[in-house]
Amino acid sequence: MEQQHIRPGHLTAHQTARLLGVELTGLRSIVHRGQLTRSGGTPRQPWYAAADVAALAAKRAARTAA
Repeated sequence: MEQQHIRPGHLTAHQTARLLGVELTGLRSIVHRGQLTRSGGTPRQPWYAAADVAALAAKRAARTAA
């Protein structure tokens, strides 16, 4: 696998899935439903904005706590 340098403020798909508490297939579903959008990378190795991931994680946490 080719090593990519991630821009500051972005996360890989693996990092994003870990922070959201889902598997990669779950992350793909989240993206497909439009809850999170890719912000760079390649089609096979997308990046996600860290701020967007944090906002979605907080929203999911608030929903499960309610």
